[in-house]
Amino acid sequence: MQADTVKYEFVLDNLYFSHIDGPEVQKGKVTVILTVKKTSHAFELNFQTDGIVWVPCDRCLDDMEQTVSSTDKLMVKFGHEYAEEGDNLIVIPEEEGEINVAWFMYEFIALSVPMKHVHAPGKCNKAMTSKLSKHLRTNGNDDSEEPDTFVGDDDIIVEEEVEEQVDPRWNELKKILDNN
Repeated sequence: MQADTVKYEFVLDNLYFSHIDGPEVQKGKVTVILTVKKTSHAFELNFQTDGIVWVPCDRCLDDMEQTVSSTDKLMVKFGHEYAEEGDNLIVIPEEEGEINVAWFMYEFIALSVPMKHVHAPGKCNKAMTSKLSKHLRTNGNDDSEEPDTFVGDDDIIVEEEVEEQVDPRWNELKKILDNN
């Protein structure tokens, strides 16, 4: 490794996530390899993030493991006051001479979590799944035992065809359109 390059390794655990207090991820075990390279007018920070976080399942709300992995880059340069310019350029005051990367690491982890997080088929909380199926209805008939629409563990949608009632006044209006 060159003299202008320094490598750091961080293991981010539940204590880190509780201190950072971010809304998306509160538990996990993630390893971050940070490589800092000094260039002629800035510092290049390369983050390699790999690990597991626990997030709530969108369907049953139980915690589930989610694998995260990302490669991210920040450029840091000195200036008069702190500023974030563009997607990956940070300006820090020259008199401070340091940057806290804890929040940036959290953001990289949170951004690597997929938008949809659902347990594998058959792994959702059975009690919650049965309550969902009981309350998912598309018609006003609450006496029926089976739901009209239910998204199950394997994402198959079962729908009962509902006969559409058309207001007779619409038929009269359609006749006007047909005459033109």
